[in-house]
Amino acid sequence: MLKNTSKIRHLCAVTQSFNNIKLINEVKGTCLVNYHQIRPKKDDSSLSSLFVPVQIKPNTDDINVGTELTGNLNKSDLLKILNKFYQKKEVTALLTENGLDQYLQHQAYVSFRRYCLEAQNLPTDIHVVFSDILQGAGNVLDLFPYFLRHAKIMFPHLDCMDDLKKISDLRLPANWYPEARAINRKIIFHAGPTNSGKTYHALERFITSKSGVYCGPLKLLANEVFNKSNNRGTPCDLVTGEERNFADPSGNASNHVSCTVEMTSVINPYEVAVIDEIQMIRDPQRGWAWTRALLGLKAEEIHLCGEAGAIDLVKQISLTTGEDLEIRNYKRLTPLKIEDSAVGSLENVLPGDCIVCFSKNDIYNVSRGIEATGREVAVIYGGLPPGTKLAQAAKFNDPDNSCKILVATDAIGMGLNLSIKRVVFYSLIKASMNEKGEREMDTISVSSALQIAGRAGRYGTQWPEGSVTTFKPEDLPTLQNLLSSEPDPITQAGLHPTAEQIELYAYHLPNSTLSNLMDIFINLSTVDDSLYFMCQTEDFKFLADMIQHVPLPLRARYLFCCAPINKKMPFVCTMFLKFARQYSKNEMITFDWLCRTIGWPLQPPKTILDLVHLEAVFDVLDLYLWLSYRFTDLFNQPDLVRDMQRELDQIIQQGIVQLTRLLRNSETGISSGTAAIDDDEFSMSRQKQSYLRGQKSMSLGKGKLTERLLAQGILTPTMLQELKKEWNKNSENKTVDEEQKKTRRKRKTTK
Repeated sequence: MLKNTSKIRHLCAVTQSFNNIKLINEVKGTCLVNYHQIRPKKDDSSLSSLFVPVQIKPNTDDINVGTELTGNLNKSDLLKILNKFYQKKEVTALLTENGLDQYLQHQAYVSFRRYCLEAQNLPTDIHVVFSDILQGAGNVLDLFPYFLRHAKIMFPHLDCMDDLKKISDLRLPANWYPEARAINRKIIFHAGPTNSGKTYHALERFITSKSGVYCGPLKLLANEVFNKSNNRGTPCDLVTGEERNFADPSGNASNHVSCTVEMTSVINPYEVAVIDEIQMIRDPQRGWAWTRALLGLKAEEIHLCGEAGAIDLVKQISLTTGEDLEIRNYKRLTPLKIEDSAVGSLENVLPGDCIVCFSKNDIYNVSRGIEATGREVAVIYGGLPPGTKLAQAAKFNDPDNSCKILVATDAIGMGLNLSIKRVVFYSLIKASMNEKGEREMDTISVSSALQIAGRAGRYGTQWPEGSVTTFKPEDLPTLQNLLSSEPDPITQAGLHPTAEQIELYAYHLPNSTLSNLMDIFINLSTVDDSLYFMCQTEDFKFLADMIQHVPLPLRARYLFCCAPINKKMPFVCTMFLKFARQYSKNEMITFDWLCRTIGWPLQPPKTILDLVHLEAVFDVLDLYLWLSYRFTDLFNQPDLVRDMQRELDQIIQQGIVQLTRLLRNSETGISSGTAAIDDDEFSMSRQKQSYLRGQKSMSLGKGKLTERLLAQGILTPTMLQELKKEWNKNSENKTVDEEQKKTRRKRKTTK
């Protein structure tokens, strides 16, 4: 009697649950309608595939209450019921109304089926429902509430899609900064080409103001404004990702700050703010920082400096904030002439020339070619430390120095004052990242061509006018066309998810990885396409995947993944991973630990590969300093690391001065063995370097091509070593085969 009474109660509960399905559907259906009103960036199936299912394992109860109530269930009977249930059109319709597309439905069904068939003891309510269906007292649709419950546990986003959509609604970024909206800001746009004095006028207002902040794209520019302001008698602090430098020796903050744009404070109030190179608001990786500064700075006056192509975008953004915009146009201060002929040969390079290359390999070849003619060159490219860049620039600018020719990448486009008479484009093709984050080769943009060419004949230098041409005659018409064109108008400003937004996502989706959370956020985000775009997050996700196995709090993990490192440099990536591991173990990253890990002290480079490794070590020290301002307790010796970095800068300067000798040594296999001993797979260790260069009997692993591939990071020493092993193995096999053939021939001859 007791058994029957319990069974009746369970049947009543099941019936009540089924009757409540309509109410559930109404609520969930409303959520689904709202969800589809927001334009998704991908189709539903690809979006659903981003949600990682939670693995659900059946609980093994000691007492099988369901069996005691209704008896044992045959697994084959259960499978038939489950298949019949899933084939019902009503089930598909109900699931669709509750937010499960075909992909999620299939995933949920496979999991639910496995759950029911593999469980030793099913939950009592599900057991009773199966029993009733088998006995004809129930319908297969009675399983629906339990299937839906299982699906919601498996995919938590089904219960919080509205919340996720609200968090990733980025249509009104101006509202993220209520304190900036509360003041009456005046925006002044200083528009003009390179060498027009636009930044000079903005900085004059900055220096004479009661308080101010300068936001620049490069550490070199921030440092230049820091020095200029203090030299003019206006105390100014320097704030970059890796450095804090106070004008007051006691460490008290000044009223003026010169910083890199990512470090801009949107909390402190200022009288004047200067945002330099505002056209970089469209940059696929960093544009979000300019958007944040433009919308969030609490300043009475905001001076924007940059290309005229950004004026319309700033106008539109100003309308959304209700702020006044004043435009001041500037013209170039010195004439710039496009020459009628190309240089054609390195023999025709003249004093005051700057040869602009877009790859390190071209830098090496051109430098070596010019020095072969008996002339000295200065070399500047992006991977060099700031001190080395400044030293090379000073060498080239010094009229009393024998060095009269500069070979550089587009790194000279901003951040350095150079006395260039003529800019020579060695090539007009440059590798860039497209909207999908893919690397592609294309002609440089009009904006880049104008910015680089504009470095010739800078106002205040020894050259009253500048000129520009190409190295190859076939490139000259293309350059003339680029320089006669107007830059494409900038139509969108970059946005990026904040740490707070990702933390809210993690609260709702606790089982998702950081990389997965970022993917879901990007795909669910809604952006006003007429003004904004989502910046690329590929580098962020690359770092997130790299340290996913390292146990870290979410905020710390997010900060680590914001580190500005070059993912193409294996040694830097290795050290990034080691830093994360040390932090996760709550172990201090001391100066001694760092010295042991990077192999300090390092020797001057003897080959290009040595130089590349030293540049990577410098980036590692930069990374340490960057982390030291975010995790001060464990990265607690920045002063010693900064001293180490200065010493390394001097060592790299020695290498750049002797660049031709390094290239020559690379061909002969000489090495200083500067690489650090490292136990990770793709580290560049001293033993591996000596092995790779020391095997003179080997034909593989020597020569220009190998060195070039290693220098560019396309090949790593580990990969090259594996290739050598395969080469040796193949050679040995060939030798054995040849010996066997000879033996067979001798036997035939004997016969």
